[in-house]
Amino acid sequence: MYQGPFATADRDLTAAMRAEITTLSRRLGPPLEREVALDDVAFDPVGAPDRIAEVCMVVRRPSGKLLLAIKDFYPRGAFRLPTGGIHHGEAIFDALRREAEEETGLSLAVRRFLAAITYRDGPAGAPVFHTFAFLLDETGGTLGARDPAERIATWREIPPSELAGVAATLEAVPNDANAEIPNWRSWGRFRAHVHRAVHDALASSSGT
Repeated sequence: MYQGPFATADRDLTAAMRAEITTLSRRLGPPLEREVALDDVAFDPVGAPDRIAEVCMVVRRPSGKLLLAIKDFYPRGAFRLPTGGIHHGEAIFDALRREAEEETGLSLAVRRFLAAITYRDGPAGAPVFHTFAFLLDETGGTLGARDPAERIATWREIPPSELAGVAATLEAVPNDANAEIPNWRSWGRFRAHVHRAVHDALASSSGT
C-alpha cells in the first residue's frame, strides 16, 4: 500500500456520494462500472489531498463529435476528455455543472451517466480515486475555458469511435515529458481508462 505524500486515510466514497450515484443512475441511466488496479498512485490527481473523485465531461457537439482538450504543459499529443475535481462535500452533479461551465464556456444539457470507475492501490488495495463520466450535449455558448487557471491550450473534436485510439496515445505518454507531473507514464495509463470506458458505454447503446 502506497504511504507516500499523496496517501490519505480514507478515499472510499461517502454515504452521500453513494446515495447520489443511485439517484443519478435512476435519472440518467445506470453507468458502466469498472474497478481498476493502479500500480502507481504518486501523481496528481490520484491521491491528491484536495479530492477523492472527479467528473469527466463527455461533451457532444451538434456535429456528433466529442470535445478533447490539451493543457499547455501536457506532453505533445496528449489530448483527453476534460475532467474536474469534486470538492469535499460537493454533490457530484453540482461539480459536473460547475466544471463544465468553467472548462468549456458552453451551455450544456446532461444526457447520460456513462461510467463510474473506482481506482485501487494495487489489485487488493483500498480505493484511492473515483471518476464519474457523463454525456453532455452542447446547446449554445462559445467554446473557451472561463478559468485561465485551467491552462487549456487548444481543443479538438473526434468521433466517438476514436476514443480507443485516444486511450492508446495516453498509455504511450513518455515518463520524462516535463516536471509538472511526476510519473507522466502512470498519469497517461490512468487517464486512458476513462476513455476506454466511455467508448464502451457509448458503443453499447444506440442513439448516442
